[in-house]
Order: sequence, then structure tokens, then C-alpha cells
Amino acid sequence: MAEEIKTIIEDVLKKTNKGDWPAQSHELVYDSSSETLEPVYFWVLDMANSLFGGKVEKLVDNFTSSPGSGHFAEFGQRKSIMQKNVTESMGTINTVLKSIINLIYDLKDFEIRLGHYDAVKSENKEEKEAGLLALKQIWMDNVDIKRGRGSINMMAQDLNFVTLRDGFMYANSIKDIDEMDLNDRVKRVLKPRLDEFLYWKDSSEAELRKRFAIEKNYLRSQVNSLQLYSRWVKPYLKSASELEMEEQGRNPELVKTFNTILLQLTLIGKDEFDVKEATRTAELPTELKIPKRKYYSVVLIDFRFRGIPIKQGQHFLLGGKATVNFNAYALNEEELKILEQNLKKSDVEDALKLIEGATTESLDELKKDLDHYLEDDKEANEEEKKKKKSEDTNPFSALFGSLFKKKEEKDKKEEKEIELKKIKKDNYAERLVRALAAADAANKCFTIYDVYKKAHGMASHDNPFE
Repeated sequence: MAEEIKTIIEDVLKKTNKGDWPAQSHELVYDSSSETLEPVYFWVLDMANSLFGGKVEKLVDNFTSSPGSGHFAEFGQRKSIMQKNVTESMGTINTVLKSIINLIYDLKDFEIRLGHYDAVKSENKEEKEAGLLALKQIWMDNVDIKRGRGSINMMAQDLNFVTLRDGFMYANSIKDIDEMDLNDRVKRVLKPRLDEFLYWKDSSEAELRKRFAIEKNYLRSQVNSLQLYSRWVKPYLKSASELEMEEQGRNPELVKTFNTILLQLTLIGKDEFDVKEATRTAELPTELKIPKRKYYSVVLIDFRFRGIPIKQGQHFLLGGKATVNFNAYALNEEELKILEQNLKKSDVEDALKLIEGATTESLDELKKDLDHYLEDDKEANEEEKKKKKSEDTNPFSALFGSLFKKKEEKDKKEEKEIELKKIKKDNYAERLVRALAAADAANKCFTIYDVYKKAHGMASHDNPFE
């Protein structure tokens, strides 16, 4: 991965600018099996932070240990524990998730049914009649049907009560039945049935609204549980991923039965080049037009450790050989963005990508349902609504971070990605600024390398940039 980053940077620079890159390159080799490797790393890190204002970032952190070493067995056990915790938590999350999906579909059914009750209370005559007819149909299909051959549908079909069903659907009160042109036998059947329906209509509405509120509150508690489990599983998932070893292929430094560990670490330090300050100090002509693009002095520090892990207590001490490569570059903001894009495509959140089981669109639809049913106050003022929209009530976001954003937001983000072929080459002013940024990066690159050697009693030479 470290070589890939170096290749990405140099490929970008070769296509956008002519010249030899890196601007400066140094290699430091420190081999001592009796001393640990951590001081080498932290000394270089602290020195780089002092030069780059504490803005040094870690790009790569990989390790591989030989199968026959104690380190391999120890970390294998730790990874198994993490994976077991992840598996158990994911099982719980799946159970809660199924419960949420079932609750959402139940609430949708309740909402449709309650829509008929709301229609019955409407002042619109046609809407009220449609709601009442829908409720009568539901009562006949779900309540009256339990009478068997005595139900309205069966009596109309088998016992020649052909006007019974039409009379029931037309009548809305006992008075309506008395006024209808029906024989007494049909009226005697209709009156108790209509009375029973009217009672069912009122009691079922109250019961349905109560159950709707209960399931809505239960949905809220399930969503909160899902968010809680998601927060719990995320650290274990990330730790299990970080404990995975890097495949080394045919690397001769890794022998199966040896007690060996290989580490790869890559740091990047970047500092924006101050064009105005360079103009003030006469490094650049005062009449030079300041470029719109920002330029950065960049130093890439690549560590390759080959160590012998020795366990002391609960930890391993790593003594061995450290090879540190320092490379200096000058990049503009667009070239840095291309580097970030390539890093995201190659090695970002691999563990989270493995559990991306559902599509973004389906999760967005589920999020809409959750937002609909978990809305606390429909009459909230505009500020509260804006605040609520900004808050992420989707439990998947707690687990997957920004992995499942809305499709529209994702499309906008993809539109902003920079293509290498669209980057314009430097004009005259930008070439001067890049040259000074490269010189500044080379100076910082040499300073870290030189000061480390002097601080550790190694042979060095004068700074060529002074």
C-alpha cells in the first residue's frame, strides 16, 4: 500500500507537470535487535509534527507476523474474540431489524385502516360515504364472516336474501332501515346487524388507535435499541478489521517458522505554501499574479519494520531493523484531492463494506418510514423541523457512518470528484510557486532526516538548502 501511494503521487505529477519527482529523497536504516522500534517511529513523528504544525496524518498501518510466531497466535486469539463479539452483536441487530420492518408494515396497515375512520368524520359527503362503505366491507369480511352460514354474505348467496347485502350497505341508522322498501323478514335481520356494526365501528376505532400508539412507541424503543447495538458493534468491527494481517506473497523476509513480524507505516505531512510571504521576502516577484490554486509542501514518510517480537507481560517488544524513506513533493489542492479519492477507493472502511447487504435505495425508503412514524410533534415550529431534519434518526447511519447517504447526496458527491485529465497544467506563476513549495518540502524532508542522524550520533553532512 505504501508503494501504491508513492506511485499515485508520482503518476499525477508526471501527467500534470514535467520534472523529476520526488524533489528530494533520503533513506535511513537503523538495525538493532536489542532496541525497540517504537522510539524510531515516535521520534520521526514528533519531529515531523513540529515542522508541519501538528498536521501529520497516518495513511497506512499494516502488519504481518510469521505463522510460527507467538505474536501470530496471540493476535489470532484476539481477532477471534473480536469476531465472536461482532457475530453475536450482528445477530441481535438482525433480530431487532426484522422487528422494526414488521412494525413498520403493521403501522402502515393501521394507518390505512384509520384513514377510513377519519374519512367517516369528514365534512365531505362523498368522502364520508366512501369511508363508511369501506368499514362495512371490513366488518363483513372480518367480523360477520365468523357467523358462517348466518353471515350477511352467505345468507345473500345461499338463502336467497338477495336484498340483505344491498340494504346493509345503504343503511346508516335504524331509521334508514325502517324507511327502506324491504320485507319485515329482511329488516329483522338488518337491524341487529347494523346496530352491531355501529358499536364495532366506535369500539374498534378506539382500540385501533390505542394499538397504533403502542406499536409506534415500541418502534421508537426498537430503533433506540438498534442504535445502541450499532454503537456497541462498531468498535469491535473496526478492531477485528485492524487485527487482520497484510498478505505478503513471496516476501523472503517472512519465514513461516521464524519469530518475525513485518510492519508498514506511512505518514504524510503537508503545509500550505504562503505565496504572500514569499512575495514579501522577494522569493517571488512583487508583480506576480497570485495563483488561485493552493500549493502544498508535502513530505511522505514510509516506515518498513522487520522485527523480532518478544513477549513481556501482556505486550510484545519489537526489536529489529527499521528502514525509513523520506520523499518530498509539491502538490496543488486538486492533486491532493485525487490522492484522497484513490485512498478512499482502495482501502477505506473495508470491514464496513463487507456488511453492506442492502441497497442504498431500500435503506433510504426505510429511513423515510422511520422519520414519518418517529416524528414527535407535527405542529413543531420551523426551527425545530429544520433541527429534526438535520438530526440522523436512521439507525443504519450509526452503524455504517456515511456509507448509506441518500442517493441524491451521493450523486452530488460523485459529481465533485476531480478527474486527472481535467487538471490544468501550471502556468508561469504556478510553476514558480510549485518550485518554491518543492524546495520547502525538500528542506523539511532533509531536516527530519539530518536531525535524526545527528541526534543519534550518526555521520551527517551540511544542509544543502541553507
